[in-house]
Amino acid sequence: MSDCVFCRPADDLLAGNELAIAFPAGFPVSPGHALIVPRRHEPDFFSLTVEEQAAVIALVNPVRARLDRDFGPDAYNLGVNAGKAAGQTILHTHLHVIPRYAGDVAEPRGGVRWVLPETARYW
Repeated sequence: MSDCVFCRPADDLLAGNELAIAFPAGFPVSPGHALIVPRRHEPDFFSLTVEEQAAVIALVNPVRARLDRDFGPDAYNLGVNAGKAAGQTILHTHLHVIPRYAGDVAEPRGGVRWVLPETARYW
């Protein structure tokens, strides 16, 4: 789709394969935040073919290696917002690879559970 920002060729690829590419996030939440997207425009992660899903996941470790080298984070969050109610704003499937750094938040325990703050604290 010509109006999709993720369908335009990226100049700064971090990794790629036949079915997916990875590049720095346009609005990073932390230094090194990257996105992995299927080459085919598909809004819904669950509507990707099994091969496309595997291709997206296959880029996680190469992206992590690159971010480890370039940014030296202490940990990572991985996430897919699948649908508007889940917070998806760009309707082209994308997996976030978010580097985390010791002390970047006061209490990191719970990680992605904080998308619903009222139920995040389970301890």
